[in-house]
Amino acid sequence: MVSTGRLRTGLAAMALPVALAACAGPAPASPGSDAAQVAAAPSPTPPAATATPSPSSTPTSTPTPVPKSSRGTPGPGEGMLTVLTFRGYAEYGGSDPDVNWVKPFEQSTGCRVNLRFPQSGDQMDKLLAQTAFDVVAAPPEVTGRLIDERKVVPLTTSLISGYDAIPRWLRTQRSVTAGGKVYGVPFLWGSYVTLYDSGGARPAKGDAIYSDRGPVTVRNSPMSIADAALALKGRRPKLGVKDPFELTPAQLDAAMALLTERQGERVYWREPIEALQGLAGSTVRLGRALPYQLDILRRAGRPVKAVPDEPTTGWVDSWMVSAQATAPNCAYKWLAWTASAGTQRQAAAWNGLAPANPAACGGAAARVCAAYRVKDDKWLKKISFAVRPSKDCGGRHGECTDYAEWATRWQQLVR
Repeated sequence: MVSTGRLRTGLAAMALPVALAACAGPAPASPGSDAAQVAAAPSPTPPAATATPSPSSTPTSTPTPVPKSSRGTPGPGEGMLTVLTFRGYAEYGGSDPDVNWVKPFEQSTGCRVNLRFPQSGDQMDKLLAQTAFDVVAAPPEVTGRLIDERKVVPLTTSLISGYDAIPRWLRTQRSVTAGGKVYGVPFLWGSYVTLYDSGGARPAKGDAIYSDRGPVTVRNSPMSIADAALALKGRRPKLGVKDPFELTPAQLDAAMALLTERQGERVYWREPIEALQGLAGSTVRLGRALPYQLDILRRAGRPVKAVPDEPTTGWVDSWMVSAQATAPNCAYKWLAWTASAGTQRQAAAWNGLAPANPAACGGAAARVCAAYRVKDDKWLKKISFAVRPSKDCGGRHGECTDYAEWATRWQQLVR
């Protein structure tokens, strides 16, 4: 599994020097990056980050106890909550003492947080398989698998204060719902844009990323196949692409053929900071990147623009409760805490991603929300949000290709 590509480059003000320094060479790890946080000094509530889980932490088959409620709220906390997530999604002040929504949660609820941080998407898979946890924040290609394998449980949303503040279009994403049940609470979301060096010719469309002369940069993820499929939806309507994340074998072949064109002129990024550096240093002329990166580059004085209003892809990262959770009351308290406007405002500003709760769009998160056009309903309808590819076309009884096939084809492309 490859990370969907969350920004995780720290506060915007700290990202500006990174963009400016890109012309001079590789930038140092920014405060929100994996490398910087690994070296961060312990906080009063240091995370129990584990690269190699111990066998003793393997989840058992014991069913999850139902959270006890009192007047529509979770009951008393069980004491310890194990949170599995990428760095930046549960900040405890280790990178910046002013960026901390873990300790206030502990003080408010009495639930002590045990953080487990994977260093990569592959490690996320290992931790999910081998390590006990109560809650996890995951991207769509992971949430779909967790639901299918019954490793997470349906949620009683009435016990999650603030849940109704999240717009219905996010609450009903197929990446967090199945069989009429809700399995996840949306936390942060993002979408992609095609950025280009405005010193050269303006590309006619966003799909120029596949046809124009390079060098161009594309995120290194099997889910990038959906971007190519979306381009084919406009280029070759007879292919019949409806949802870029639900592809028949013939449609997958066509998307891979498009990706193979000009392969020698393509640069793949794993962390969005790499795309930021390429665009800032003019080492690439076109790139699939994040809207907030455009804001960073503009403030850094770089001649970069976005191809406007082209249909695009996006994703939603959501919090879920483990089917083996030992602290369901604390888990529900965490879901409510991370759904709140205050927490999401901090998380959006720190990660450079849009908050699921639109009430968070103020203060430090105002620029982020503006970049992602959070309140522009017309624009949001142009975004195809990710769902894990499956053979039955997302439960719609078709004949599609699944994520394993996408991953295999992607590895063959970028090896």
